[in-house]
Amino acid sequence: MFEQDYIMRLIKEMVRTLLKLLFHIDMDSQTEDLLKEREEKETLNILLELADEGEINEAENRLYDLISEGDMSALETALLFYSYLNDKTDEFLEENNFSREEIISGLKAVVSRYGLNGMADMFLTDL
Repeated sequence: MFEQDYIMRLIKEMVRTLLKLLFHIDMDSQTEDLLKEREEKETLNILLELADEGEINEAENRLYDLISEGDMSALETALLFYSYLNDKTDEFLEENNFSREEIISGLKAVVSRYGLNGMADMFLTDL
């Protein structure tokens, strides 16, 4: 239990740091309220709805399609998506064939695509 809490905090702090450094936003608001563009909000809302319906893998696949374009707004969406997943319980993730480890690997893959491996390594090296 303590280890899972620690992992959740590391993920949260990594996302918080990247959002602050790259996009100058704090995570005190609702997840979708952090996005400025209407289209980005709609995209994130679709991904979050899929996740809530248990279609986490489908949502993640759609997310990877977005980030393949290399657009920084897609990075912001991805960070918010994984932050949202990180707030889910282990039971919810397990029931929907997902895990905290997949959140970590997804985050690592996303930040790697944007050349930010050092940030992921700084927070998630031992995981």
